[in-house]
Amino acid sequence: MRSARLVQTPERALLVGVHLPARYHSTSTDRLAELELLARSAGAEVVGRVEQRRDRPDPATLIGRGKLEELHREAAARDARLILFDHNLSPTQLRNLTREGERRVLDRTALILDIFARRARSREGQLQVELAQLNYWLPRLTGRGVELSRLGGGIGTRGPGETKLETDRRRIRHRLTRIRGELETVRRRRSLQRRARQAAGLATVALVGYTNAGKSTLFNALTRAEVGVSQKLFATLDPTVRALALPSGRRALLSDTVGFIRDLPPGLVAAFHATLEEVQEAALILHVSDFSSSRQAEEDEEVVKVLAELGVEPTARLHVFNKIDRLGEEERRRLRNSPRALFLSALAGLGLEELRQRIDGWLPGDRPVRVVLRFAPAQARQRALVHQWGRVLSEQFRDGSVCIEAELPESLARQLQEFAVSS
Repeated sequence: MRSARLVQTPERALLVGVHLPARYHSTSTDRLAELELLARSAGAEVVGRVEQRRDRPDPATLIGRGKLEELHREAAARDARLILFDHNLSPTQLRNLTREGERRVLDRTALILDIFARRARSREGQLQVELAQLNYWLPRLTGRGVELSRLGGGIGTRGPGETKLETDRRRIRHRLTRIRGELETVRRRRSLQRRARQAAGLATVALVGYTNAGKSTLFNALTRAEVGVSQKLFATLDPTVRALALPSGRRALLSDTVGFIRDLPPGLVAAFHATLEEVQEAALILHVSDFSSSRQAEEDEEVVKVLAELGVEPTARLHVFNKIDRLGEEERRRLRNSPRALFLSALAGLGLEELRQRIDGWLPGDRPVRVVLRFAPAQARQRALVHQWGRVLSEQFRDGSVCIEAELPESLARQLQEFAVSS
């Protein structure tokens, strides 16, 4: 007898967009389209939209009593059990909106945090997501006991475990303290790893950009790695670092980071500080933009805001405009690279060699030098440095020692000078 395969039915979601004057962070049709992408990335099926124009937000419900009644009628007609707002709701607004019906209500921040909870694979990533989620839900616990008691009960209920969120605030704060302690351990470990790389003379190049700008595709194209690529938002959450071969023969490290997004949840940058330190320590930042996006200027502005929050304004920066393969041939011919901007397609392989050359030219010195080194059997750590950060040309065992000819970063060759064999 053939066993039936269980397929989880996507949650039916209704999107809500409120158009407010610019001083209230106005919403647009494009922004609702982005909310739909977020919803689909969280596993929802979008069944409709409700939009409203207001001079100012209603402090109790954001949308007002009359619109709220209309919203619930629309949700009932479309059998939508989930209502997603393109705004960040105050604890009072969320409580009042949830009280009005049996449907679950999530704001933009809760939705993004849910996607992060889905994407986190490493222990570090999971800790950072849990820290952000607990900080978000702590002031919003009142009135959510029934919903939050359903472990894994749907979008917005993933992550730290809802039984934790039902407990009193003292226990939640105790958990927050423990998470911060574990993340501090992660930060110290990352700091040691960075110091080891710096000692070897390897500079770090950090990829940053709006979510879905094509950073992971570019990362794979430059390093021949196999980082997962997806059209869903926040496909990359856990950072990845790989060696990058440059035209001069030296090597650098390329770091792929989590994508940024408009109205990034408060506290999320702080929660992911251990990861984003890779950006802060980088010698060069590659700001990757989706050149085919109709919202490119707005997306770039959001990335610049986050970089300012990280305090990396003085760091050298190269703006990489990706996805030019989506343009017509004549449009591509009219594009002109500049000293601080480069047009390419990571997917089609257009402009990658020029990008390598640009990176090579932007990074500080430390050119490769050829050396011959002799190591005793007990000096395995020094030999490992040569294999890890250099290019080994030959390796021979002679008279109980190991003789290695290699190309090394000049700074590493100076560190290993005592093992050099004079010619």
